[in-house]
Amino acid sequence: MKSALILLLLFSNLTIGQKIFSTKKGNIAFEASIPGFEEVKAKSDEATCKLNIENGTFESSLLIKSLHFKLELMEEHFNENYLESNRYPKSIFKGKIMDFDKEKITEVEKEFTIKGTLELHGKIQNISITGTLKRIGKSIFFKADFYINADDFDVKIPNLISSKVSNKVLIHTNYILN
Repeated sequence: MKSALILLLLFSNLTIGQKIFSTKKGNIAFEASIPGFEEVKAKSDEATCKLNIENGTFESSLLIKSLHFKLELMEEHFNENYLESNRYPKSIFKGKIMDFDKEKITEVEKEFTIKGTLELHGKIQNISITGTLKRIGKSIFFKADFYINADDFDVKIPNLISSKVSNKVLIHTNYILN
C-alpha cells in the first residue's frame, strides 16, 4: 500500500511537470534600423518563456536592461530615454495558441498563431504572432518574427533622429523549452 502511494505521487509529479515547458535562456532580438544609417538593434539571451501544452497558453517576459547593443551609448539612450527601463523594467507577452492541439507538436516544424497582449513601456496592446513549434527530443523549439510599432507603446523617437530609427520594429524570438 505504501509503495503504491509513493508510485502514485511520483507519477503525478511527472505528469504535472510535463504540462509546462519553460526556459530562462530564451533569445529575443529587435531591429529598428533604417538602411544607410547606424544599425539599431539589440539582443538578449535572458528571456523567460512558459508553454502549457495542455491548453496552449504561452507567456514570455524580458527584463529590458538585458537587451544589449553593439554601442554602449546607444544602449544607455535606449534604457534612459526611449524605454525608460528603470520605470518600466519588463516586457510581458501573454497569449494563447489558436486551435491548439499538443499532438500537432512533432519533429516537423508547424506554424501556429498566438493571440494575446504585449505589455511594453507601461502600455498593453493586443497582438497576434505567427510562429513555429517543433519537438527536438524532449524539448520544444519555438520561433517567431513579428513587428510592433514603437508609437503604439508611447515610445517617442525624437524628431532629430526619426529619419534614422524606424518606428516599425522587427522582433525575433527563439526559445528551447524543456
